[in-house]
Amino acid sequence: MSEITICDLEVYYRVGVSDEERARPQRLLLTLTLTFDFSAAARTDRLEETINYQEVVNGLLNFGEKRSWKLLEKLVGEIADWILAQYRPEAVRVEAKKFIIPQARHISATCSKTRPATA
Repeated sequence: MSEITICDLEVYYRVGVSDEERARPQRLLLTLTLTFDFSAAARTDRLEETINYQEVVNGLLNFGEKRSWKLLEKLVGEIADWILAQYRPEAVRVEAKKFIIPQARHISATCSKTRPATA
């Protein structure tokens, strides 16, 4: 298997336990690793043979519009589900970094999911 990684994509989503924290979008950094076989794309040099990471990025930049989450854990799970459904990689790993605690560089939650086997 091969992987495409989108590292530290800056997005602004409403996430936080309190209403006050969710009142305005806050800066998050997302890192995604999509696992799949892109050997056909490597041979043919054709975008149609791989996952278009620009489309993934565009989707993620809009993913938080008119939505909010209390927990970072819920957010990364929903992003992983969306990636699996929309782009159908074999597996996806999503990490979201949040910068809410001044004494810590960041807080992060990570979720890894695998595409269900088809019958």
